[in-house]
Amino acid sequence: MDIYSIEKDVFMISEKLLEARNWEVEEEKKTNPLKRPVFHLSSRVGWMNDPNGFSIYNGEIHLFYQHFPYKSVWGPMHWAHAVSKDFVTWEYLPEALAPDTDADNGGCFSGSAVTLKDGKHMLMYTGVVPSNVKGKMIQTQCLAFGDGINYTKYENNPILTQKDLPQGLSAYDFRDPKMNVESDGSLTAVIGGCKDDMDGRILYYGSQDGIHWNLISVLAENNHRFGTMWECPDFFELDGKKVLLCSPMNMVKDDEYSDGHGTLCLIGELDENNKLVEESNQAIDYGVDFYATQTLLAPDGRRIMVAWMQSWHTLYEDREDLSWYGLMTLPRELSIRNGRLYQQPVREIEGYRTNKVSYEDVEITYECELRGVEGRSLDLNIDLDLSECDSFLMKFAKKDDAFISLLYDSETNDLTFDRSNANGRVTSIDCRSCKVRKQDDYLSLRILMDKYSFECFINDGEQTLTFTYDTNLDYKGISFSANGMAKANIVAYTLEKN
Repeated sequence: MDIYSIEKDVFMISEKLLEARNWEVEEEKKTNPLKRPVFHLSSRVGWMNDPNGFSIYNGEIHLFYQHFPYKSVWGPMHWAHAVSKDFVTWEYLPEALAPDTDADNGGCFSGSAVTLKDGKHMLMYTGVVPSNVKGKMIQTQCLAFGDGINYTKYENNPILTQKDLPQGLSAYDFRDPKMNVESDGSLTAVIGGCKDDMDGRILYYGSQDGIHWNLISVLAENNHRFGTMWECPDFFELDGKKVLLCSPMNMVKDDEYSDGHGTLCLIGELDENNKLVEESNQAIDYGVDFYATQTLLAPDGRRIMVAWMQSWHTLYEDREDLSWYGLMTLPRELSIRNGRLYQQPVREIEGYRTNKVSYEDVEITYECELRGVEGRSLDLNIDLDLSECDSFLMKFAKKDDAFISLLYDSETNDLTFDRSNANGRVTSIDCRSCKVRKQDDYLSLRILMDKYSFECFINDGEQTLTFTYDTNLDYKGISFSANGMAKANIVAYTLEKN
């Protein structure tokens, strides 16, 4: 078996990668750390999008991300790199990959990471190069091997090309490999693909050594149901079910999904031909700023998911005034209950709670503020009895006439986030609703705020809403009001680094 190995601690660092590393060190010095989020990973410098290589290696949590270091707008993709001990506090490491070889000179697109039997950390990513077709880039899969800091690209990249695609699939849309180590030590990978008419497919590959891969099956077919190309797939077992996550492009709005670039969870079983037999489907998140999920299996058995806290159709138009742009979600613990995907904030965040404030059986009618319930970095838990009110309104990041809001309509079960009054930059979508899956007059919300972000976990994580907003950090007020009378139990914590 042809096992590729590299001599310990000897790595090839190209001039392009070294330039990016030096640049990020110098530019980071210009960033005010007090303006960064408290507990979300943000771009060290420049632009951030999809999470990559989310993995455990040498006892640390590694998270890479799509990166253009030189401006806070999208550009030729690199891989930036950070590590954590607890999914919450992150340390930046040097840039891991730059588009510096013949196999990836158009960019190092998204991918994943696993630990090999010889102890090396292997990255698998999509390399893109220009084609003869205007506006199209040929996409192939490439490898790099490293020690958790430095990585050397495989000399025979790419290792999967158009010849490894099923007939009729596009060489221009073959990307985002997500690897898993199976119980027998072999590797599998799901990769996004599509037909020439942009009808999405998820391709399932297997390997014994990480270098030589064979197509196992076309795992799932869109057949024009959910958008077009399915990006950033991930496939794993959870609570006895097979779960496929992906991010479809160009979705069409219906009762479950919003239009534009969205997210999709398919739950089911594998048949004898290694195809996913779907039992249910749902949106992963119902907010605006959530895309490109990736998961890892933690040593304690938890399946942990992270996502880019943004989406292509809701970007701020101009961020060249910033030295950095882009956030990841707080990692989330996943479970399957009653045939649905549930999400909870990673439990390690509870170690950052301070200044507990609690209220029991508060009767809320007119707009009011509760002493001690304010701020921009909070873990806020709200249990509501709405049997005597038609709607319930919460305002956050509030000062004078500026605020963001969350409105629940008891008649329609719509929970609506609105940032149009945030007194920040205007985006293409400032308001979105989620149809809450509830059958009674009670609603439970857990809300995590971190300066510029808002993550809402509904009814113990059965649904989630994720948004960002651009508001002066001095705007810290929180208020509650009801059309009628609501009874509330409220527990609030400030979230601080130790």
